[in-house]
Amino acid sequence: MSDLKDLAVGGQAVIEGVMMRGENIIATAIRNTQNKIVIEKRQYQSLSKRYKFLNLPVLRGFINLLEMLYLGFNILMYSAEVALGGSTEKKTSKWELTFSAAFSIGISVAMFIVLPAFIFDHLKSMVSNTLLLNVIEGVIRFSLFFSFLIFTMFFDDMKRVYQYHGAEHKVIHAYESGQGLDMDNIKKRTTLHPRCGTSFILVVMIISIIVFTFLGRPDFFHRVAYKIMLMPIISGIAYEIIKLNKKYDIFFLHWLVFPGLMLQKITTREPDEKQIEVALAALKEVI
Repeated sequence: MSDLKDLAVGGQAVIEGVMMRGENIIATAIRNTQNKIVIEKRQYQSLSKRYKFLNLPVLRGFINLLEMLYLGFNILMYSAEVALGGSTEKKTSKWELTFSAAFSIGISVAMFIVLPAFIFDHLKSMVSNTLLLNVIEGVIRFSLFFSFLIFTMFFDDMKRVYQYHGAEHKVIHAYESGQGLDMDNIKKRTTLHPRCGTSFILVVMIISIIVFTFLGRPDFFHRVAYKIMLMPIISGIAYEIIKLNKKYDIFFLHWLVFPGLMLQKITTREPDEKQIEVALAALKEVI
């Protein structure tokens, strides 16, 4: 394992399992109702590696986001079928996937783009400073996101997903340390990881405040349109910041990523050994 740092590994917690993504392989490990670990493995090469022009800075971040959303939905539906006792041969229909994805995206847009823009529009007459107005909107957006995460903590199923999320981070930390993948080394690792999607979302929110300040004070419909159109650029910049934070020890970058680490105290939980075993099984398939 001398070349550990040459292979970046990412992951995602799913229902009763973990998905791990290596350079060209995606593996999902799920503990089924018979207490056995079921592993699904597939070859996958990112579009940014297949097409060089998609690997340009900023653009590659947005491409990566789209890929993870697509893969995440597919694997989440698959994990539900396996974890709840369905046949591993059963596949969710494209119509079901499309509807679920469209519904989730619609709710997200309404809650985190449309509603804050609506509030922004009604505060314009009361707040003259454009930067302050954008900060207020950013705080509102964060408050909605934070409230949503707190709400999910009341569901036992989500608590288990957060435990698997913690297991995913622990095994990746152990792998990246180069000190072995034994249980003792994994268990002592933190559940917080700077490259987590939670950190990514927080960085996106911070960058949004800065970018939207330069747009002035557009009306409600134009602001919503600008937010949607600029999302590829903002998400791409956030991706590059997280990538740079891994590579360089720069205080400013650490400051941007730090709030996301703190938020992971909600989205991750200490896993038990069985959950770590599942995450480790997925990791071993991609390294």
